[in-house]
Amino acid sequence: MKMQQSLGQGRNLFTGYGEGHVLINAQRHEGNLIVTADSVAPWQVAAFEDLQESHFSALLALQPEVVLFGTGKSLRFCHPRLSAALANSGIGVETMDTQAACRTFNILLAEDRRVVAALLAI
Repeated sequence: MKMQQSLGQGRNLFTGYGEGHVLINAQRHEGNLIVTADSVAPWQVAAFEDLQESHFSALLALQPEVVLFGTGKSLRFCHPRLSAALANSGIGVETMDTQAACRTFNILLAEDRRVVAALLAI
């Protein structure tokens, strides 16, 4: 699916997604990702089943207001203890499938929110 939206230059926007990839500013990215307004990095987790507390607590360094956890093709919820460090720091964690996380990221970014997308591949 191709998405259209525009914000200021230098900000990451999801411009599309499909089987096994997302497009950020029309550039294709594959695999699990951490996306902020100004950075895209691999998320060093192999699969949903391999998630650990450290995968979420590492996001604290990005100082987000909210983390969008994209769980791949389908919505899956991890054990709350995995994201407890974020919740205990007052950071919201919203879980949704990765496509919904991409769309929500763009909306929150347009509102100038400090949003981080932690995405498992579609």
